[in-house]
Amino acid sequence: MKCDTFRPLEPIVLVFPDKQNRRTVRTARDAAEALLHDWPHDDGEEFYFAVKICLDVIVGRGEPCELRTAMLRAAGEAGVVAIAVVH
Repeated sequence: MKCDTFRPLEPIVLVFPDKQNRRTVRTARDAAEALLHDWPHDDGEEFYFAVKICLDVIVGRGEPCELRTAMLRAAGEAGVVAIAVVH
């Protein structure tokens, strides 16, 4: 199975409240790193859905636009500020 962790998506800037750090998500890999390393908590329906879609995108079974939407919803659920960058 060929994995593509660098599938691009429209950028999202995430601002995490407890760490006061920022992360720009531009690829499926960025999304995976944010979800697995930076996310304030690893529970919640939107969080799990975002992880699933992220994996789907990486293995070619999902679309980057679906991942972007899932990340925005998961951010809202977790209290993470998400700034959607539009080109």
